[in-house]
Amino acid sequence: MSIQSLLKKMEEQKRSREDIELINKAYDFSLRAHQGQKRKSGEPYIIHPLTTAYRIAEMRLDSKTIAAAFLHDVLEDYPEKEKELKKEFGEEISFLVEGVTKLNKIKYRGAERSAESLRKMFLAIGEDIRIVLLKLTDRLHNVETLQYLPPEKQKRIAQETMDIYAPLAYRLGMENLSGELEDLCFPFVYPREHEWLVGITRQRRDKWSRLIQKMKPILAEELMREKIKFLSINSRVKHYYSIYKKLHKFDMDIAKITDLVAMRVIVPSVDDCYAALGVVHKLWPPVPGKIKDYIALPKPNGYQSLHTTVFTKGDGLVEIQMRTPEMHEEAEYGIAAHWAYAEQKREKRKLYAHNISSFLDQKKFSWLRQIREWQKEVKNPDEFLESLKIDFFQSRIFVLSPKGDVVDLPEGSTPVDFAFHIHTDIGQSAQGAKVNNKMVPLHHQLKTGDMVEILTQKGKKPSSDWLKFVKSSEARRKISSILKKMEENKNFAKQSGENMEIKLSVRNRVGMLRDISSVFARQKNSIKNISMETKNRIHPVVVIQTSFKNRRELEKIMVKLKEIKGVEEAEYKISH
Repeated sequence: MSIQSLLKKMEEQKRSREDIELINKAYDFSLRAHQGQKRKSGEPYIIHPLTTAYRIAEMRLDSKTIAAAFLHDVLEDYPEKEKELKKEFGEEISFLVEGVTKLNKIKYRGAERSAESLRKMFLAIGEDIRIVLLKLTDRLHNVETLQYLPPEKQKRIAQETMDIYAPLAYRLGMENLSGELEDLCFPFVYPREHEWLVGITRQRRDKWSRLIQKMKPILAEELMREKIKFLSINSRVKHYYSIYKKLHKFDMDIAKITDLVAMRVIVPSVDDCYAALGVVHKLWPPVPGKIKDYIALPKPNGYQSLHTTVFTKGDGLVEIQMRTPEMHEEAEYGIAAHWAYAEQKREKRKLYAHNISSFLDQKKFSWLRQIREWQKEVKNPDEFLESLKIDFFQSRIFVLSPKGDVVDLPEGSTPVDFAFHIHTDIGQSAQGAKVNNKMVPLHHQLKTGDMVEILTQKGKKPSSDWLKFVKSSEARRKISSILKKMEENKNFAKQSGENMEIKLSVRNRVGMLRDISSVFARQKNSIKNISMETKNRIHPVVVIQTSFKNRRELEKIMVKLKEIKGVEEAEYKISH
């Protein structure tokens, strides 16, 4: 890796002269700052920021992010250079570098000690997604050189990467990067399992690779005969750790994994994707239930493609994928591809969109907003991490609402999880559910592709039994909150009974008692007794005996009473 190769990449991307000058300036600054430093591998330190910058350029991110990639370790090693950095490169680049510097301080050592740090990490997403992209790219090069670190550090960094960074990359739509991070860390976290898996898949991978090489010209010839344009036909090998996770669903039987190697067909348009699928099925019969249309129903992380698994006449099953160049770009770079598209539009309009929400497809990345909402709602950092462990890092299922909206839920979710995801009111009033137009119990486990309809009943309240089967932390939190309020109201009603007393200090006037009575009548609440105390008082005190079903009723009455003309003070007490 050299600065020349990066500059060549930028020229190929038709970057401006100003962009190239900025990158040269950032490279020179980083070279001076890290002068004499070496990595554990023995190579000059500059190789690390240079590799990071090259990968950021491959994602087609803006030149300021590439410059920040060169500078991302400067403040960590030399905090005194902060003023110089701002002076030389301005506020925006400094902001990105400072963001990465904060994330670099995070050391994952288990839930108890890392919860608050993880919260800060996800908070960075809300500030500027480029900070997270820089950190992910930085982490990729770091795990590529794990072998040079002491064993205990290797294990800690690898575990942190698999638990935090790889799932984050996946949810950002960067499936390839997620797979790379997992594969690089797999041998350090599960060395025996890795060695076993490499051994049992080596022969099969070779067999499937040879089979796909044989299938490629057959498919290409048929596509040309049908006058269907295609840009390329290539293959991809499934990541080792992805295979390992899938094996757990198939009793560790490698013979049941049909997509160790997959063929990928890149075509110009969506119509061509479906046309190519028809040609594939003409040549090789499809396996029932193995056609997946992620174009009509994209994954929540933005992934789009047509997948089919076909019989190959005695040679086994092969997965074939059809996608457009745009889909392929997004599958490779995920959210970074969105940024690149937004950057191109910005250049045309000369606008700068600093906040993530101004350029992201809101439906695809609504979970980012959900994380920010969780941060506001969940004050306890350990509770926040537990939410992430349950909802963010688990396997996901994708179900449909009756309107056709895709809802992303943790694996094992139920109609109750779905209902609370749609709206709290729908969740708490759920009395039944239909899945694919058939009645199911509320504890029924949903599967990807299910269409879910919630049947509600006015006045219905959640049951504590729901907590035994819901999977999403969002549903669990809302149910617990509603049950707590119900219990508080029950206790309140029991305590208040006949013993609630409201005292109003009032300026005496004609119609005062009538106005007070009207408030209770409008709220459909009865007055059991009303009297007035005047002795030794500047203002007479109206004393009202009443009762309430819940605290909310009381609070509404108190607000209305205080609004009555002439009411100076209002208070209540429960007599025991």
